[in-house]
Amino acid sequence: MKKQRKLGMAIGLLWVCTACFGQEVCSNKQTPQQIDARIDELIAKMTVPERIAQLQDRAPAIERLGLPSYNWWNEGLHGLARDGYATVFPQAIGLAATWDAPLLHDVGDVVSTEARAKFYGHGGENTPRFGGLTVWSPNINIFRDPRWGRGQETYGEDPFLTAMLGTQFVEGVQGNDPFYLKADATPKHFAAHSGPEEGRDSFNAVVSPHDLADTYLPAFHALTTNAHAAALMCSYNEIDGTPSCASGNNLQDLVRERWGFKGYVVSDCDAVGNIAGYHHFATDNAHGAADALNAGVDLDCGNTYAALSKSLEQNLTTEAKLNQALHRLLLARVRLGMMDPLSCSSYRSIGAEELDSPAHHRLALRAAEESIVLLKNDGVLPLQAATQKVSVIGPTADMVKVLEANYHGTALHPITPLDGVRSRFHDVSYAQGSLLAEGVSAPVPRNALRVAAAPGSPAGLHAEYFDKASLDGTPAVQNTVEKIDFDLNRVSFLPALKSKQYAARWTGFLVPPAAGSYTLRVNVERCWDCTTHDGFRLFVDDKLVLENHGAKGDADHKTFDFADTAPHAIRLEYLHSGEDDGVALEWEPPAAALLDQAVQTAAKSDVIVAFVGLSPDLEGEALQLRLKGFNGGDRTSLNLPEAQRTLLSRLTQLHKPMIVVLTSGSAVALGPEAKDAAGVLEAWYPGEAGGEALAEILAGNVNPSGRLPVTFYRSVDDLPAFTDYSMAHRTYRYFDGPVLFPFGYGLSYSRFQYGQLRLSTHTLKTSEPLLATVTVHNESQREGIEVAELYLQPPQASGAPRLTLQGVQRISLRPGETRELTFKLTPGQMSTVDTSGARAVRAGEYKLFVGGVQPDLNASKGVAFRIEGASLPQ
Repeated sequence: MKKQRKLGMAIGLLWVCTACFGQEVCSNKQTPQQIDARIDELIAKMTVPERIAQLQDRAPAIERLGLPSYNWWNEGLHGLARDGYATVFPQAIGLAATWDAPLLHDVGDVVSTEARAKFYGHGGENTPRFGGLTVWSPNINIFRDPRWGRGQETYGEDPFLTAMLGTQFVEGVQGNDPFYLKADATPKHFAAHSGPEEGRDSFNAVVSPHDLADTYLPAFHALTTNAHAAALMCSYNEIDGTPSCASGNNLQDLVRERWGFKGYVVSDCDAVGNIAGYHHFATDNAHGAADALNAGVDLDCGNTYAALSKSLEQNLTTEAKLNQALHRLLLARVRLGMMDPLSCSSYRSIGAEELDSPAHHRLALRAAEESIVLLKNDGVLPLQAATQKVSVIGPTADMVKVLEANYHGTALHPITPLDGVRSRFHDVSYAQGSLLAEGVSAPVPRNALRVAAAPGSPAGLHAEYFDKASLDGTPAVQNTVEKIDFDLNRVSFLPALKSKQYAARWTGFLVPPAAGSYTLRVNVERCWDCTTHDGFRLFVDDKLVLENHGAKGDADHKTFDFADTAPHAIRLEYLHSGEDDGVALEWEPPAAALLDQAVQTAAKSDVIVAFVGLSPDLEGEALQLRLKGFNGGDRTSLNLPEAQRTLLSRLTQLHKPMIVVLTSGSAVALGPEAKDAAGVLEAWYPGEAGGEALAEILAGNVNPSGRLPVTFYRSVDDLPAFTDYSMAHRTYRYFDGPVLFPFGYGLSYSRFQYGQLRLSTHTLKTSEPLLATVTVHNESQREGIEVAELYLQPPQASGAPRLTLQGVQRISLRPGETRELTFKLTPGQMSTVDTSGARAVRAGEYKLFVGGVQPDLNASKGVAFRIEGASLPQ
């Protein structure tokens, strides 16, 4: 009955909106001219202030016109984000490592399915932030430099791969209905926005016409033209002195007129305000808002467009431009079905049961399995799950944040690497080993917590949960938790707790591994867009040591000197009376204590699996972090933090087989500490099923097939300055020095052999396509997936890339199986860009290479062909 009532409320909300058009007809039954006329009629009924308000992301209701409020801001980078339970896929850089375009389509489809489920679930209420159908993803900026903290959100360093994957993601998000979009996809951030994070609000990216056309724009062109993305987001930065969101040359002349983009443009949040406030491109917000509107920005994520009333008074813009922007936004709502009866939509049956459903979890598992890249294997992998004693060591082995990355939903059943290995392997021990970096606390591990003081007591803490923001009365649920590390973004500790306000009490004992100084921290993920916060109280040895009411300045940590390893009574009381996003009980123990414990644990095992790397607390968007190797979300070094390097060095001295598993959103340069590792895997931030996927690969039940979407450089010393946007000496396309692992690299448990590459012709005209055919043979005794990569080397004129990826095929081959693959290169794929930024197919000598990895140009000659005739502009 409750479900029926909610659905009825949703129907009522959508039917209210039909009053905007004065009729109850499905828009897909009308001509574009009829729809435009209806929209214009609605706009004409609005006052100018009402129109201006509709151009901001929190568009208010206009009750007299029957127009509901709508919050345009939603995120879906690797799963629906920031609105409670949803499927959490690997971070975008991990999805890119699959090199699997159809998979990205399926991921996009899940994002919009779950967005629809959330949207319908809000029936009868104003749509909250992150509850709508306008998804501000994907991020298709080029990951030009591994130091960029937000590079993890992208599909890597290559324009072709980015366009291939992004196109499928957009098409998956938007659905296959010929008129109604399942959700709007919004490629971002247009354009040349790839760090640094510090100073991003005023940064000026100086980009040559060649690099803009050759590297930074192709993916945006593909997604707005071929994939027909509904929207486009302009970025914070300037491009050659003009703020992106004020650039009529780019947004109007290039995107709308030359590319033919028909959708709407939204600003990055507060980017319109930055035009005057940070760039000082305009004298005040009235001028800045007018600059953005005149340039073609339809929707302001922020409130700077409120100044458009002054812009109009000062004749800085026109009412016609205001109406044009609003028309585009209302048309988007029409195409999403928001202005029609619910019965018009082919998506009306989507319900809450779709959220992180078993089918979606299976897709997340498949994505994680395909994303993991095997970088080294001296024959130790796969492991023997039934017979080998495995020690799981490292700070990222049991951390929820490392699964979810940034811009994420809340996983209903997250599986950490430790959980996954324990479920698959017979004999598993564990030690944290180190912190991520000195001064960065980590969740207190499960082997340091006991429900009772007596030796041998069960690990973990006794938990009591209350369905109210009070600890009075009888708990609604009681259980034992292994640690306190919860993502609470619009959810409670358990689905059984139905109230938006709730409380928890955990009791037990902390068992320090050695005497020394310990800092305990209650890390509450404070919401940045709310007004109320959660509170907590921490007791140690029955003494209140921390009381925090969520006010700025309230202490969240306390240091203790423990004289020995005796257990200490601990109690944490948490009141979720606000809107904060998570809580973890963390610590900073003596480094030597963690190291010694790890060495003792590993010494008893047959094989060590060391989980090391980074986390979204170290790399990400505009982080308030300053420590060695990290600055404001970006990195200043490619090395592992020193604490983890020391851990690997100590483990290496045991002379046991060691598998190093990297978790990161960017390339990490493993130093000499890992040179003797028997195996290395890159797992990225692998999503809700990441631990299960890793365990299946370690055990050999899944054959690794991931490929690097970025270059793993040796050091930042090999790179140009971070702020230099020239592509010279960047990415595999322009970098010709030695690297640790090249773009496109990835090993398998199988062995594949390629035949001779054959071309349909060795001489062609600039207007003709080219076919390239090759056979691939699985010469091993194990079924595996091979990723065949086709690379083009254009004539090596000034500014030409050394190589460009132009084809990808993922194929599964049984033992002994051979398959013939054919790639088709269009004239556009064989085009090059000159120094003026003009793209054309040009006469000259070209070469093609195919294989399971980027070719070594010093060892491979490729297959040559020649293009003849006059240059053909593209």
